[in-house]
Amino acid sequence: MRILGIPLGWVLYFFYSLVQNYGLALVLFTVLTRLILLPLAVNQQKGMVKMAMFRPKMEEIQKKYAKNPQKMNEEMTALYAREGYNPLSGCLPMLIQLPILFGLIDVIYNPLTHLLRMDASVIESATTIAQQVLGEAGMSRYSAEMSIIHAVAENASAFSTLGEGFVSAIQNFDFTFFGLDLGVTPSFALNVYLLIPVLSCLTSFLMMRLTMKNSVAASDPSTATMNKSMSFITPLLSLWIGFEVPAGVGIYWLMSNILAIFQSLVLNKFFNPAETAAKVKAELEAQREAERQEKIEARKAAKEKQAAQNR
Repeated sequence: MRILGIPLGWVLYFFYSLVQNYGLALVLFTVLTRLILLPLAVNQQKGMVKMAMFRPKMEEIQKKYAKNPQKMNEEMTALYAREGYNPLSGCLPMLIQLPILFGLIDVIYNPLTHLLRMDASVIESATTIAQQVLGEAGMSRYSAEMSIIHAVAENASAFSTLGEGFVSAIQNFDFTFFGLDLGVTPSFALNVYLLIPVLSCLTSFLMMRLTMKNSVAASDPSTATMNKSMSFITPLLSLWIGFEVPAGVGIYWLMSNILAIFQSLVLNKFFNPAETAAKVKAELEAQREAERQEKIEARKAAKEKQAAQNR
């Protein structure tokens, strides 16, 4: 995670230098992340629209080769190639989110390194002092640097050997968001921190439902069950992670979900798979009806011609 945290740490350091508040810096970071991922989201939405347009061809292949799965897969692959569609392209934005999430965990666990830009030797000395102030039981098993911040708040004079600048930097470090300590890991205790993983779960569920609503109109019907499962698995995963990582990560996830929902609603105004699928289906039915009428007229004309010849 440290490798992933280094570049993200510089980005958050830049935003923190501007606003001097970690929570606001995290909001700006989330907005930037969404803007960077926006082209991928647009391509994903266009891909769903494109798939909605050739879904009737998919259904014909499935019907034709229902008893020959191997041939069906071959024909599906050939269809994707002809249409220039990659069925895995929709997974890319989610895959990119994972390294961002892991890197962000490292940044939040190590604010002295990434945001206050303290030397490793100073942090090592401060860790030893924090162990004396808090005791081994009071040290965080995940983040020595968060323990240092708490130890300075409890007994700042114990760190006097590191200089006034060290203590002052930590005391002036705003690691909050609307009064919430973003270094705290939420638990099942009835307090405001409980809302962070719960809201992350709910917004994740809403985002997945919107995504599934769009993809159902475009996707292969055989994947419907998987899509439905993912709409429950992903929110539950975010709920579990929300209770395992600092509140700052949960805030990022929550903000990211809210922006993703807004993004999805906006993109649907311009590229709507459901509307495209309905339009293509209506056009296909109209074409089939026209062909049916043509055949009826052709048979009628043939009968009239035959009748004339018999006279």
